[in-house]
Amino acid sequence: MSALLIFDHAPLGAIVKYSDGTPQPPERHRKKLAAWKHRNSSGRLIAKQLRRVIGNTTITDSFKLHEGDFGEGAVVVLRIYRSFSIDSDLSFTVVERPSIGSVIVLDRPGGELVHLAESEPAAQTWLQSHGYPRAVLQPVSADEVAAAVVEGRAAA
Repeated sequence: MSALLIFDHAPLGAIVKYSDGTPQPPERHRKKLAAWKHRNSSGRLIAKQLRRVIGNTTITDSFKLHEGDFGEGAVVVLRIYRSFSIDSDLSFTVVERPSIGSVIVLDRPGGELVHLAESEPAAQTWLQSHGYPRAVLQPVSADEVAAAVVEGRAAA
C-alpha cells in the first residue's frame, strides 16, 4: 500500500513495515546492508502531520514511525524516529493494529503517541511514572476495528 493510504487509514499505534522491494544483501556486505536497512524496516505509527506552509516552503502531509530505542535497562539514551511524506516511493504494510481495549496515550491533545497501554488502568499507572501533564487517553474500540475491516483497511 502507498504512504497516502497509511496516512489516511492506519490508526495510531499500528506497526507499519516499509520496503523498497529490493532483496536483502548478504551480511558480509555491511555498507550495502546498512543502506538496505535504511529503506526496509518497520516501526510504530506515532503521529500524522497535515500539510503546512512555513515561509515560502510547503511541507506535504506526512507520518512518523518510532523504530526503536537504544539504552540500557530503563534508561533510554536514543530514540529512532522516521518520517515519511505521502509521496514516498516506498511500499508500506500494516503488520499489526492496536488491540481492542488497549489505550493510546498522546503527549497532548492532537499530539504524538507516547505509549500504547493494554488497558486504562495500565495507562494511568504509566502516566504517573512518566509525567505528561497534558496527556490524552484514547481507548481503542471495537467500532474502530470493525470500520477498518468493513472499509478494507484491516491488516493482512
